[in-house]
Amino acid sequence: MDIDLPLIWALILAVGVMMYVLLDGFDLGVGMFTAIAKDEEERNMMTATVEPVWDGNETWLIIGGGGLFAAFPTAYAIIMPAFYLPVLIMLAALIFRGVAFEFRHKAVRKPTRLFWNGAFYGGSFTAALSQGIMLGGMVQGVRVEGGAFAGGTFDWLTPFTLLTGISVVIGYVLLGACWLVLKTENELHAKARKWARMTLVGVAICFLAVSFATLSLDPSIGERWGFSMSHIDPARFLPLAPVPLVGMVLCVWMWRDLSMKPGALGSAPDWRPYLLAVGIFLSGYIGLGVSLFPYIVPYEISVWEAAAADNALMLMFVGAIIMLPIILTYTAYVYSLFWGKVKPGDGYHAS
Repeated sequence: MDIDLPLIWALILAVGVMMYVLLDGFDLGVGMFTAIAKDEEERNMMTATVEPVWDGNETWLIIGGGGLFAAFPTAYAIIMPAFYLPVLIMLAALIFRGVAFEFRHKAVRKPTRLFWNGAFYGGSFTAALSQGIMLGGMVQGVRVEGGAFAGGTFDWLTPFTLLTGISVVIGYVLLGACWLVLKTENELHAKARKWARMTLVGVAICFLAVSFATLSLDPSIGERWGFSMSHIDPARFLPLAPVPLVGMVLCVWMWRDLSMKPGALGSAPDWRPYLLAVGIFLSGYIGLGVSLFPYIVPYEISVWEAAAADNALMLMFVGAIIMLPIILTYTAYVYSLFWGKVKPGDGYHAS
């Protein structure tokens, strides 16, 4: 039986990107929340919830970028020139944010501490916005001629990409709020529940806005979902309808959980809002995959056209079979090791 290696590698990359979004998304969201912390103690409590795991979360970004380069070199050669500037901005933001994790605790003078606190939440926001803009740039399509990028330097900057950029920022903030619900207690826990309800409304609005805007980008997307200018094709739409409907149901479910008083009869455990947020992201991600498949460079080059040679893909696949379980096991171990609520005084300390 022949193995469709390009399709398998497309799925591996899709899983890697989704893991990055779900894991690094919440710590970028927490980083943005530090901008509105009432004092340094509350800010330290927020960062303590992500300090044991944030650098490991970014492993998945490396897997996504490295996997694209190795498995789909044609796509990599087109996508990178199309997004050089937002990629560089994102990397600079992640670097400043990573340095700020350490330096903000070492700062003695107030101006220096303010600078590193700003680098932390500013880097978190900038990285999230850049990722959302790049996502929008991919979805709206990249101009290709002769197998190479043929667009301009700022093709990625459009109203649609700004919409997706803001949507990703709000989505990460929701993940961050739900993570704080899971990891904190008392006053900060109550604030996180309030923040999660507020951002959930924004996520629902962005979910609908991006969905309808995406349908207008390319005729093939509307046809895939069964929409046209004149009618809706039930034979196409109904099999795919559960994807957005599940996302809407999960939004309602999360709102109900967050609106109930903690500890009351029938109230949700603190882990459930984050799990529901994961489900909302997955429904949107699957919907995006349905819209774009089989293109890896929308709407020009398919997964099979951009793939490396089968012998190279097979060699890397053997390595992936060995390494991915190790990465997943290590990730699960770290999260289990630091499971539970953070307490005052947890986290990094100046020495």
